[in-house]
Amino acid sequence: MSDIASVSLSRPLDDIANELGRSFAEYGFGVIRDHGIDPVLIERAEAASKAFFALPEETKRAYKLEGGGGARGYTPFGTEKAKDAAVHDLKEFWHVGRDLPEGHALAEYMAPNIWPAEVPEFREIFEELYGAFDAAGTRVLKAIALHLGLPRDFFDSTVADGNSVMRLLHYPPLDSEDAQGAIRAAAHGDINTITLLLGAEEAGLELLTQSGEWLAVDPPAGALVVNIGDMLERLTGGVLRSTTHRVVNPHGQAARHARYSMPFFLHFRPDYLIDPATLMAAQDSESDRRGGAIGATQPPITAHDFLLERLREINLT
Repeated sequence: MSDIASVSLSRPLDDIANELGRSFAEYGFGVIRDHGIDPVLIERAEAASKAFFALPEETKRAYKLEGGGGARGYTPFGTEKAKDAAVHDLKEFWHVGRDLPEGHALAEYMAPNIWPAEVPEFREIFEELYGAFDAAGTRVLKAIALHLGLPRDFFDSTVADGNSVMRLLHYPPLDSEDAQGAIRAAAHGDINTITLLLGAEEAGLELLTQSGEWLAVDPPAGALVVNIGDMLERLTGGVLRSTTHRVVNPHGQAARHARYSMPFFLHFRPDYLIDPATLMAAQDSESDRRGGAIGATQPPITAHDFLLERLREINLT
């Protein structure tokens, strides 16, 4: 993986902030070990995900919510495609989002979750995993804040009750006509703040370096791959990079096997204004952890409006 950082999240954040931040600035990616998500929970989640995707097609399609932009429930094979791609990606997925209490100020932005009755413990497992991802992501953001010369807790309020989504992904075996001219996930950048990915140890994930070369991401078993999303790149004026990446098709016998993974797309609050001026104002000019001055900026935009723009580009709304 070249110089992509691989750090233990159990270490003091002051010790890992610069290593991780420099990796995000150069590659847009880092690897997190000792992230605190229970391995037993991960095993249960993997089993529950496989059980759902093994259900008959008509059963799965009963959980597709029309008009919801794929934010909750099931999105069938052949729906999503990367921005500017000619063909759809070779995947199907399920989304779990944040459940907010009735009357919450942000409830209009987040629909209630739905749960497949056919898979016992599905709801229990993925509500617990969602919370564990959320906690790990918040700790990564604290490290990023330190690297940027910001107060450690700068991002806490920006993502509190954020519109984060956990995706259960299934890439079917490549043995059908649908696979012609497509790849499992075409080159794209993520929309959100940061992404935390479980299941990347299976070969296929690649990032595009600044020199224009594709670099394989090969983390150790059980580690999280973390990458910067477009929202955070915009907020930092490009100091942290939202790197183009893809999931390529395997060759030979490996192409006949399914691939499963679970990314957690951590989002800002829908009403958070993505405005680099707020970050620059908060930077500590005395800090020796600043990761670089904020670069070229774009007009402020709320996280919700930015999300809607991008969902239209990838055929989800």
